[in-house]
Amino acid sequence: MFHYSSIEQYHAQLQDATASCVQAVEHYLQQISSCRHLNAFTEVYAEEALARARTLDQQRAAGKPMGKLHGVVTGLKDVICYKDHPLTAASGILENFRSIYSATAVERLLQEEAILIGNLNCDEFAMGSTNENSVYGKVLNARDETRVPGGSSGGSAVAVQAGLCMVSLGSDTGGSVRQPADFCGIIGLKPSYGRISRYGLIAYASSFDQIGIFGNTVPDVALLLEIMAGADEYDSTVSQQPVPPYSSLLNAKKKYRIAFLEEALNHPSLDPEIASGIRKQLEQLEAAGHEVKAERFDLLDYIVPAYYVLTTAEASSNLSRYDGIKFGHRAKNGDTDLTGLYKMSRSEGFGKEVKRRIMLGTFVLSAGYYDAYFTRAQQVRQLLCQRMNGLFESYDFIIMPTSPVTAFRAGEKLEDPIAMYLADIYTVMANLVGCPAISLPLFTHSNGMPFGLQVMANRFDEVSLLRFSHELLS
Repeated sequence: MFHYSSIEQYHAQLQDATASCVQAVEHYLQQISSCRHLNAFTEVYAEEALARARTLDQQRAAGKPMGKLHGVVTGLKDVICYKDHPLTAASGILENFRSIYSATAVERLLQEEAILIGNLNCDEFAMGSTNENSVYGKVLNARDETRVPGGSSGGSAVAVQAGLCMVSLGSDTGGSVRQPADFCGIIGLKPSYGRISRYGLIAYASSFDQIGIFGNTVPDVALLLEIMAGADEYDSTVSQQPVPPYSSLLNAKKKYRIAFLEEALNHPSLDPEIASGIRKQLEQLEAAGHEVKAERFDLLDYIVPAYYVLTTAEASSNLSRYDGIKFGHRAKNGDTDLTGLYKMSRSEGFGKEVKRRIMLGTFVLSAGYYDAYFTRAQQVRQLLCQRMNGLFESYDFIIMPTSPVTAFRAGEKLEDPIAMYLADIYTVMANLVGCPAISLPLFTHSNGMPFGLQVMANRFDEVSLLRFSHELLS
């Protein structure tokens, strides 16, 4: 019977002929079918995945060297382009749309012989923290189906959590990889801004968005990062820095300087059990010889307001292209004038949460309010960058909770968007300053749900972040 624990173990099975790519794909297709009620997938490429698996098996039998991701069954969040395949951002506005090109990240996975098994459900246009804002319906948490899986990359998280694929890709604008990883008890990495090309990622907030990775082991996550990262002529914001061989640099151990933010662990929104678990982990790190210190951070309560002002402003601009003419759903009964057609098409095509954020973004960019909101939020962002740069001069890592609570009940926060937004208090920092961050599944709450430890490192220091994460999970 096929069993998966890591890419390394899987490749060893392929090489000694105790498993095949076809067996792997058949296993995951069976799992997807039996877990259809979780609603993780929006589209499954069954025949295509099997055909690619057969080709890879034949090539391996003929002596062709294996690619780094040979036969690795991977899922894609429904905001990442895959040529000639559906791409809807879980929105009615892009109903029946098929991508005309593949994202750079996807091309690099395919070059290393990954098998893409399907598109994964998400909050519409990656806007949400519960995966309840999807035209395809909500995704269920496999650990407790009455609870949300987190968002916006909830389908990507559940696919790995429930064993529906080996690894998956999501996108992280303010925690949309780390928070669902936390809720589902798996690893979720948001790399530095610009580490992975955004070409082919549907834009929510362009100066925040980053493709992220879900997996069950740090070596798996490191290998995907190694393959997808690097310069790209199609993305002017991507870093030109060389890409280290992350997956082969995980075992060097050293003593690190670690900071935790007093205001974060003492925040009134934080579940006491989560605070206690993280404090005990910090004590263990100090006992193991790491330097662990508390730091004051008086900007914590400005983070969420600044984030939502800036991201909604960018979303307002980015989503203006979906008007029923250039892109997207076109209303059949729109007014005869062009403006009326725009209004009707966008009103019908977008969901409630996306409309809310577009209107908020349009408001903060409007005459008379731009300086009061957008400019001040940019100033807060600059202050945060300066403060974090100062901290990373003295410390290797900053440790925080990933979420103030464990996965909550489905529907619990739908009528209170402010409470939903405030739940992002610990994750949006890394997106505001562009640093890498990871959520590690280290704890279990008394309610039976997992929760993680969030670790942030300086920009482009994913090597240290992954080494430390590997040590914590070993």
